Amino acid sequence: MNKKIIGGIVVVLIAIAYFVLQAPQEETADKTTNEVKLAVVLGFTGPAESLAESMARGAELAMKEVSASQLLLGGSSVSNVRADSTCVDASAAAAAAERVISADKVDAIIGALCSGATISILQNVAMPKGVMMFSPSATSPALSTLEDNDLFFRTSPSDARQGQVIAELLQEKGIKSIAMTYTNNDYGKGLADAIQSNYEAAGGKVTINAAHEDGKGDYSAEVAALSQAGGEILMVVGYLDQGGKGIIQSSLDAGAFSNFFLPDAMIGESLVKAIGPDLDGSIGTVPGTDSKGAEIYAELATKDGFTAGPYSPEAYDAAALTLLAMQAANSADSNAAKAKVFEVANAPGTKILPGELAKGLQILKDGGDIDYVGATAVELIGAGESAGSYREILVKDGKNTTVRYR
Repeated sequence: MNKKIIGGIVVVLIAIAYFVLQAPQEETADKTTNEVKLAVVLGFTGPAESLAESMARGAELAMKEVSASQLLLGGSSVSNVRADSTCVDASAAAAAAERVISADKVDAIIGALCSGATISILQNVAMPKGVMMFSPSATSPALSTLEDNDLFFRTSPSDARQGQVIAELLQEKGIKSIAMTYTNNDYGKGLADAIQSNYEAAGGKVTINAAHEDGKGDYSAEVAALSQAGGEILMVVGYLDQGGKGIIQSSLDAGAFSNFFLPDAMIGESLVKAIGPDLDGSIGTVPGTDSKGAEIYAELATKDGFTAGPYSPEAYDAAALTLLAMQAANSADSNAAKAKVFEVANAPGTKILPGELAKGLQILKDGGDIDYVGATAVELIGAGESAGSYREILVKDGKNTTVRYR
């Protein structure tokens, strides 16, 4: 046989052998590098930045628990990337989401923290790209009816509910008139409107309902207008690290108000430390439960080295529900997982508490049903938001103390 022909045959055989030997190795590599990636997109800077770290740690705690189980989607690991939505800069929030989706290739987003940032991400990035979002803390009533292609969920209740709770609390305490200021964005306006409509329907009087901007150095003009309108208590619908804090401090400095009501985004240790003893006696509301799951979650957070602050349990639940929905759908694709969120969140099924995510994953793998109770006794209603319960807060001896649950 011609040497050139023999040489050609040898080359072909070597090439065939190479590709045959390589194929199994490539398949094995694919199987061992399966990964689900979530983005934690929160306001790490901005007017509520002191809340973000505990929230992020909560979401990441659920991810670590699922990853350690090796039960997600045939043994996939879970990784995450953080991004800063800033809370108040809609364009920065959208840019952060665009980056984690396009560059980091995340499968879903936990966030955002604030309602305006959440709406921006949803409308400008998540919906066009078909990526599911699960917010722990975006509470604007507008999100209940906003077009979302069934891609948006939240473990926090709508502020339409908080408005009812606050009005009831004011009535119970015999407060007949309030002055109110709100941060000038979707969250502030939505909650202020809910408070006013419910409180006035119950016979209360809102003497003034005025907006304020975050990030200002001087709030004396805003406080002067509030003081002139009068009221038994000042309702501060703002953020604890910027505008809300500034309004309170200016009110105290001017002797305008000494009693304050603090809705959810005003509850946090940073405000108590910043204002000091003058804040004692203030009251407020923040989502929370006295459930077994809440107790377990607080213990898990402590073991992981952080304190379960406001919306941290909701962040754990948001991440857990996202991953459990993926397991139920047998896919990390958002458009498959979104159809399973209500199934894993609500009855019927085996109840799943914090620390039991492996149990939930196994039940779903075996074709069973779960009812995720989680850290907040979550029950999804409507378009995918928590029915919600609240902690009644009293600032006492320099601490946010729990009076009761509603």
